[in-house]
Amino acid sequence: MFEGFTERRIRVTGVEIQARIGGAGPPLLLLHGFPQSHVMWHRVAPRLAQRFTVVATDLRGYGRSSKPPGDPEHLTYCKRSTARDQVEAMAALGFDRFRLAGHDRGARVAHRLTLDHPDAVESVAFLDIIPTVEVFERADQAMATAYFHWFFLIQPNGLPEHMIGLDPDYYLRRTLGSWGSAPDTFGEEAVAAYREAFRDPVAVHAMCEDYRAAAGIDLIHDRIDRDAGRVVTCPALALWGSRSTVGRLYPDPLAIWRRYAPAIRGTALPAGHFLPEERPEETADALLAFFGEK
Repeated sequence: MFEGFTERRIRVTGVEIQARIGGAGPPLLLLHGFPQSHVMWHRVAPRLAQRFTVVATDLRGYGRSSKPPGDPEHLTYCKRSTARDQVEAMAALGFDRFRLAGHDRGARVAHRLTLDHPDAVESVAFLDIIPTVEVFERADQAMATAYFHWFFLIQPNGLPEHMIGLDPDYYLRRTLGSWGSAPDTFGEEAVAAYREAFRDPVAVHAMCEDYRAAAGIDLIHDRIDRDAGRVVTCPALALWGSRSTVGRLYPDPLAIWRRYAPAIRGTALPAGHFLPEERPEETADALLAFFGEK
């Protein structure tokens, strides 16, 4: 995977971020989702690297990036902290302004990053999410059933960490086979990388803290911005899977997004949740068309 890319470990405030870098041209930062790492971009990044300098990173707490302990307010793993990591990592590479694409949790980090650091983002793509605050405010039985892990992973006192730790391989396989994507979507080498992290109790704790932050401090930050009328002003793209939870639960994701990114455009792809691995060609085509406009 990632032939021709180099690996780099970048020290930022409080943590170290693992990165894979390849290609030439304008910088493009790729952020992964749960339960994965930057490896999820392995089928898309080589094509993007034909036009861009691609930087694919592990979010704090995921993959091989640092995994600091959580805190009672979950500030350590809030999207504001995680977004700051990525801005500092790109600056360390010499990129003060860049294009940005995120999938799943990475898309939530991308949303926060674009709000907190608008001068850093040339354009942004959100893959298979609606804004976090909208997920919680629209929650119903169908959402809670499809996204049960949102409520499982936020449980306190180490409960999800303990239960996942009893059989981390099973939980990983179960998660990858959910949300409309078939289990055979994923390459063996990629799954091995995800399994390595899931077998680490510190990584599992960090992932739970990510979700705990989303259900608490992230909602506070999001509502403050929404009440202030702060929106994404750069060009924005939304992609989602027609068979994913987003595609099934929300008839018009763009209508939801326009409250937060008024000029956003986008479309569904014939896929489940894991677009870059299930539909790499279509995902790459859409990103190249969007980011290559300038």
